[in-house]
Amino acid sequence: MKLSDDWHFRGLVHQVTDVGVLARLDQGGVTAYAGFDPTATSLHLGSLLPICNLRRLQEGGNRPIALAGGGTGLIGDPSFKAVERKLLDIDQLEANIEGIREQLSRFLDFSAGAGASQALLLNNATWLTTVTLTEFLRDVGKHFTVNQMVAKDSVKSRLDRDDVGLSFTEFSYMLLQSYDFLRLNIDHGCTLQLGGSDQWGNITMGTELIRKVTGESAYGLTSPLLLRADGEKFGKSEGGNEHVWLDASMTSPFALHQYLLNCDDVVAPQMLRFFTFLDHDTIAHLDAAIVTAPQEREAQRALANAVVTLVHGDMAAIGAERAGEVLFSEEIASLDEATLLQAVADAPTSTIARSELLVGIDAAELLTRCELASSKGEARRFIEQGGVYVNNVRIEPLQPVTLASALHDHYLVIRRGRRQMHLVVIA
Repeated sequence: MKLSDDWHFRGLVHQVTDVGVLARLDQGGVTAYAGFDPTATSLHLGSLLPICNLRRLQEGGNRPIALAGGGTGLIGDPSFKAVERKLLDIDQLEANIEGIREQLSRFLDFSAGAGASQALLLNNATWLTTVTLTEFLRDVGKHFTVNQMVAKDSVKSRLDRDDVGLSFTEFSYMLLQSYDFLRLNIDHGCTLQLGGSDQWGNITMGTELIRKVTGESAYGLTSPLLLRADGEKFGKSEGGNEHVWLDASMTSPFALHQYLLNCDDVVAPQMLRFFTFLDHDTIAHLDAAIVTAPQEREAQRALANAVVTLVHGDMAAIGAERAGEVLFSEEIASLDEATLLQAVADAPTSTIARSELLVGIDAAELLTRCELASSKGEARRFIEQGGVYVNNVRIEPLQPVTLASALHDHYLVIRRGRRQMHLVVIA
């Protein structure tokens, strides 16, 4: 199948400066880049779309460049941001870029064995922190008018607000990104920039700069933004309410799996197309399953397994799926310690002395300490009604909790009802 046919099926083409660029990608040999914002030590789930796009290009015989924004990260992209970003210092940026470098190597082939399609990982700090101000103004700034820059939607959205302005620092960002494209074009023959639809203004500025400086053509292609069911931008939220990271130490494979497993039916079809390499027939089948049997969540399960496998590997996906299946069954005792802790990572935690469990502790007392009941009397009622579990085994009235119930000799998972859970760590 042609790469262009696959991209159209997946809905990856939102805007393109020249529709002919898709035919060039079908033939291979195009060098294309996407930028990655180093605002954290890990990329987030929203970053997976440009990563997958670069991988698809590479598999089609094109050369991908992943550009870490070590230079532009010092400024911050204002595109459709409600407020100015917090500026990062150089040490933090360097640490973030190292984390991003390791992650990207899981998805793209940076080895010499890839031949002409060998991926490159570059840092725009290489040129942005060494060019002088006068050089930059002379060689880049002179090619654009303030009128052009103010007309960009990403700038107008801030200028039209009375409560938030736009600093000169942010205003200059589109010139810096244009210069990135120019340098990649001159130094590496890069002729295509990929990005989300919110980057369209910045991308077209870059294609124009290349035309003015070199006389040659360059192209831009954007993919639609993936929006959550509430209409907000997907991935790493602006308000800090939703952080789904690609680093296992920041978002565990289990948490990632659960997040995708619970995604809304409305966004699942697009996520299957954007974040997976499942074939078209499989995706069409999963689309139908959302309509005919939404309660089965077959599409979400396939999505979760495919993405966790892509990001963390087969074993992580198998472990995450199994943890989800046994989280509310007595088989929780069969989980290894690491998977168990991933599965209960969001549960409140408290500590109990080992000596108390050696003699046994009253279950009502334990339930009260875990704040799963407001009093011992209420706790006893919950127990008598059969709604209290230790490691998913129902506790009978007057039955004490002892060390014999401990998982891995250190943990008790206390549950009241279906979803109220608490992890007790034995000290």
